[in-house]
Amino acid sequence: MTDNQGRIAGLLLAAGGGRRLGGRPKALLEHRGRPLVEYAVGVLRAAGCERVHVVLGAGAAEVRERADLSGCVLVDNPDWAGGMGSSLRAGLDSLCGTDTGAALVSLVDQPGIGPEAVARVLAAHEDERSLVSAAYHGVRGHPVLFGSAHWAGVARAATGDRGARAYLKEHEREIRLVECGDVAEPYDIDTTEDLAHLE
Repeated sequence: MTDNQGRIAGLLLAAGGGRRLGGRPKALLEHRGRPLVEYAVGVLRAAGCERVHVVLGAGAAEVRERADLSGCVLVDNPDWAGGMGSSLRAGLDSLCGTDTGAALVSLVDQPGIGPEAVARVLAAHEDERSLVSAAYHGVRGHPVLFGSAHWAGVARAATGDRGARAYLKEHEREIRLVECGDVAEPYDIDTTEDLAHLE
């Protein structure tokens, strides 16, 4: 691993309340015998993220109790119900003032995206101006890597459930797309039907 990659933090957004899942926090859904948040942290670590920040919201106390998140920086987002934007802001804020040069943002409810896809996005990082996104058959998806030069702009644009969408649209020409459709599936666990994807 290069020094460059060592300065990339995995930023896992795991605050969602699972509104369409009957209010079950997504972080606590079970996948392969453990909470989804624990599985997602394992994916980031297996891909090469030594530093992992996890943004918690819905059921945060229970998540801390039930999931093994040792070694992670846990970030509480009291405004999680306001949407993904607030979690992204809280996560980026937790990285400010550290020696982190980039944040690789992943979502807790996408277990079809494994270490191979994450590692490809990590490998495309160059410097603090990097803007890299996984693509699935040419369509941009997660994870997304933001060099630190982009954090302030992303935080300003992150409102409601849009996350970084507006910022990425504005900076579309700067994004380096990394095709991952051959090694991952970018489905979300949003509805009870989607629970069939969990093992």
